[in-house]
Amino acid sequence: MKHIFLFIALILGSTMQSQDKTLPYYEIPEAPKKYTAGTMASRQIDGLGFRFYWATEGLNVDDLAYKPNDKARSTKETIQHIFNLSQVILSAALQKPVNKTDASNMSAQDIRKNVLFNLKQASDILRKADDLSDFSIDFGDGKTYPFWNAINGPIADAIWHCGQIASYRRTSGNPINSNINQFTGALRN
Repeated sequence: MKHIFLFIALILGSTMQSQDKTLPYYEIPEAPKKYTAGTMASRQIDGLGFRFYWATEGLNVDDLAYKPNDKARSTKETIQHIFNLSQVILSAALQKPVNKTDASNMSAQDIRKNVLFNLKQASDILRKADDLSDFSIDFGDGKTYPFWNAINGPIADAIWHCGQIASYRRTSGNPINSNINQFTGALRN
């Protein structure tokens, strides 16, 4: 019975691993040929997507539960926070008020998938824009914030938290893939 369970776990694990390559940001997309406000913002989001992909790839139950102390967020709670940040980024790109979805009942894999697709959609929209002055953050409280705040707010914050997840998982004994190259946005051969 023990061997059957192990075999099924290995099959499911390898299936989940191979499915991850279909998610955005296994590698950073090819760089745009032209520098515009939109392509710069898009590329920054692509960098975030790549970092998030690899910071969260292959997390296990112990990694998700890890937190450095009782007052800190766990890795899963940090991923939920990044999900909320990705919703703010996407809402700005869609030029719509922020509509946050509660991720507390979602699996870590579902949250991860949603973050990656939110970032990809936002990046694709912004890449086509030359001027970002029409893109703003609207929390639905009657006040809007220019896209500048998306850069130093949710985008920078999410990048920060990706580093936090990488640090947490190293501490919990499951470091990120050492073959990723943040500079090129791809895996080293």
